[in-house]
Amino acid sequence: MTQEARAVIGRYAPSPTGPLHFGSLIAALASFCQARGQGGRWLLRIDDLDHPRVVAGAERAIRDTLADFGLVHDGPVLYQSERRVAYAEAVEHLKNTGFAFDCGCTRREARDGPVGLEGPVYPGTCRNGLPPGREARSVRLRVQRERIELLDHFQGRYGQDLAADIGDFVIRRADGITAYQLATVLDDQAQGVTDVIRGADLLSSTPRQIWIHRCLGWAPPTYGHIPVVVDADGEKLGKSTGALALDPAARQAQLIECLAMLGQMPPASLETRSVPGVLRWAVDNWEASRVPRRMDCRRLEMPGAG
Repeated sequence: MTQEARAVIGRYAPSPTGPLHFGSLIAALASFCQARGQGGRWLLRIDDLDHPRVVAGAERAIRDTLADFGLVHDGPVLYQSERRVAYAEAVEHLKNTGFAFDCGCTRREARDGPVGLEGPVYPGTCRNGLPPGREARSVRLRVQRERIELLDHFQGRYGQDLAADIGDFVIRRADGITAYQLATVLDDQAQGVTDVIRGADLLSSTPRQIWIHRCLGWAPPTYGHIPVVVDADGEKLGKSTGALALDPAARQAQLIECLAMLGQMPPASLETRSVPGVLRWAVDNWEASRVPRRMDCRRLEMPGAG
C-alpha cells in the first residue's frame, strides 16, 4: 500500500525531562492540526529511553498539560522504555546485513575527522573492522557519499551528503542506550506514522533518519519542521525563559497565540470560545502553507505568562 493511500497518522513525542513550555505547545498544536486537519489520527509517544535524563513526574505532568489544552491523543501511549528488545533486534539486523558496524573509538578519537555540519566527521577508524586490541564500545551506521534530500512541509527542500556532512553515525551508544536517530525511526514505523511534525532544530537529523529507513527497506514518512521561537539575536529560547511558561488559566489565549505564531491568522472572535472551540477552528482552518520559516519572540504577547 502506498503512503498516499494510507490514513494520515501524526504523533507528538516529548521527552520527560521537564514541563512543557510555549515552544512545546506550538509543536504539539502543529502536529495535532496537521493530522486532524486531514481526518487523521494523532498519537502520543513518550521518549523516555535516555533514562539518566528522565525527571520523576514529568511524564504525568506532560500528559496532564496536553489534556488541559484539549490536545487529546488517539490510542494508547507508546513508551520508548518498553521497546528495548525491538531496538536491540534492529541493531543486530543492521549489523548482520552489513549496514552497521562495531566501533571501539572513544568520543575524543571519533572527533579526529574533518569538520562537518555538526562538528567533526567520524574518521572511519573502525569501518572495516575493529583495530587490534580494541573492543566494541558503540555501534555505527555506514553512510554513503550520496545526497539525501527531502521536501519539508514548512522549510522547503533540504538535503545533506551524509558522508561529507555527518559521517558514519552512532545508533547504539557506548552506555548501551539506543541512539535517538534509530529509536525514532523504529517507533514511527511501529506506530504507522505518516506525517512527522516537529521543531526545526531536528531538521538536520532528518537525512540520517531517511537513510535508516532505506537501510531497513521502509518508505519514510513526510516531514514538516516548524521554526523554533528565537530571540532578537536569533537564539532559541529555552525552558527557563519566563516568557515561555504555560498558564492553564489562560489556555484559550495561549492556544490563539500559538496559532498566530504558526501563521494561521486566528480571528478575534476566538477569544470568546472555549478550548474545544478554539481547537475546532484550528483543525478546520489549518493551512500548512501559512507556517513561517522563522518565529520571532518579539511577536509574542503571552497572556498569563509570568
